[in-house]
Amino acid sequence: MEILVEYLKLIGWGIVGIVTMVLSLWVLLLVFTWLTPVDEWEELKKGNLAIAIVMAAVIIGFALVISSAIAPPNFAP
Repeated sequence: MEILVEYLKLIGWGIVGIVTMVLSLWVLLLVFTWLTPVDEWEELKKGNLAIAIVMAAVIIGFALVISSAIAPPNFAP
């Protein structure tokens, strides 16, 4: 029974992580589109590859910052 409780905790924290990441990505893209003078979404609909690469770079950069922020510290033996 104890292992079932641990699995349910794991699933719960996974859902919390998913919701948090979705909300933070949404805020990131809102701020990014607010700061730039170009309408990125319209350019993406037109098929502008350069804007797609920039948006992907912003998302990957954000993911790298978040992953380094939540990673446990490395302790040297």
